[in-house]
Formats: sequence, C-alpha cells, structure tokens
Amino acid sequence: MILLIPGGIYCQKNDTQNKKENNPIGLGLLGGINFANVTNASSINSSNQTGFMAGIFFSPPSKSVLGSKTELIYSRQGYNYATNTLTGTVNLDYILLPQMMTIRITKFIQLQVGMQIAFLINAKADSSSASSAGPYGSVIDYYNKFDYGATGGVEIHPFKGILAGARYNISFGNLYSNPAAYTGEQPSFIPTVNVKNNVLQLFAGYMF
Repeated sequence: MILLIPGGIYCQKNDTQNKKENNPIGLGLLGGINFANVTNASSINSSNQTGFMAGIFFSPPSKSVLGSKTELIYSRQGYNYATNTLTGTVNLDYILLPQMMTIRITKFIQLQVGMQIAFLINAKADSSSASSAGPYGSVIDYYNKFDYGATGGVEIHPFKGILAGARYNISFGNLYSNPAAYTGEQPSFIPTVNVKNNVLQLFAGYMF
C-alpha cells in the first residue's frame, strides 16, 4: 500500500501536466508584415506600401469545429502615390480590433472570418517636393478616425503553440473625412473619389 501512494501521486502529477500541455489557455502574441493599398485611387496612381503589424489575441480552447478569436493589433498601413510632379508616401497607423469565427479544418489548419473595427491614431504624408505642395508631415485631419470592415484568412498550427497565417482586410468606411470638399489646392495625396483601405497581412505568433 505504501509503495502505491508515491506511484499514485506521480501519475496524478503527470496527468495534470499533460492536461495543461494539451489545453492551452488561448492567449498569445503575433506579429507580421502588411501589404497595404487603397481602392479607387487611380487619380494618384496609388501602389502597395509595406508596413507591419503586432499585437495580442485571445482564442479560447474549443472541442468543436467552431471557435472564436479576438485580437488587439497595432497596424502600419497606407499607400504610395505618384502624380505628374510628385511622388510620396502616406503612413496610416491604426489600432485594429478584429472579432473572428474560427473553423477548424484539421488539427493543423484553421479558417478565420469575421469583422473588425479600426481607430486611426496617426497619419503622416511625405513627398519628393520641397515646394508649398510638400512635405506635409501630420495629415490626420484629412482622415476619418474610425473605420470598419471584414477580415478573413487561414492559420496553420505546425508545432505546439507556434502559428502562422495570412489574412485579408477590406474596409467598408471611407478613408477621407470629406472627399467632396477637397477642391482647388487639395493635397497631392488625396484622390478625387472616395477610397477605402485594403490590406494583406502575413503573420506568425505563439499561443500559450
């Protein structure tokens, strides 16, 4: 009987440890690269700009095929522009709050789809000209501080808590606060029609 007690304690300890390893708490960190642009911006010949993203997430463990994932992300977005006389870059810094439904395809592959809201915290523009048309510096007053849209992508879990994935974000809100009011000497980085953000994100992370 005495010999069985240590064995029982050892088995119980192992059991608890295995449960802990097999049931992550769902909190994690992620970071990656953005390929950002804006739609309906042919008037300024907009092109992709490379940025970055980093943040935290919570994805509670689920035994079913469906689950959920909530994130808090800092995202550097924007676009490059070119006119007859100027070229330049617009950097837009957002705090993103995606809320997604997850669909487990296999143990290693997960689809994600949902909605997100975004808060603009900084906007800067520069140009190749030192004339009155630029450089601009802070241009946050030209942009809407709030954005919203859809997001979706795929995530893989190759080993323990490690994850990697790709996601596409499409905005539904207008980028500029009042595009119709920009007449005459409007800044070179503003297109003549309403535009929206769109961003491809490639990321990696770790879930605890």
